[in-house]
Amino acid sequence: MLDQSISLDLTFQALADATRRAMLMQLTRGPASVTDLARPLAMSLQAVMQHLAVLESSGLVHSEKVGRTRTCRIEPRALSIAEQWINQRRNEWEGNLDRLGEYLATMEREGACHDDTE
Repeated sequence: MLDQSISLDLTFQALADATRRAMLMQLTRGPASVTDLARPLAMSLQAVMQHLAVLESSGLVHSEKVGRTRTCRIEPRALSIAEQWINQRRNEWEGNLDRLGEYLATMEREGACHDDTE
């Protein structure tokens, strides 16, 4: 459980930055070289490499160097773990809100009954 928690922390830390999210969005269209990832960004290649290092350490991205070209690919499993965590929280809150709605409806009905007797 602790390993998954650390992995989840790294994933959300990586997703917290708009530049890294933009890079991930680009990678959802398929593998891309570091140069391709850097092209739309207003930053140095070194800064792009630092962002990629964060994405790789979180497990969201895998890169491979062939010759002089480093190609990056998205790792769907890491996103899946974050998605599962978010869905679990959503289900918990939906259940809580459903119970609250039922309670409020019961209170409203009981209040209506008490108002009729006065």
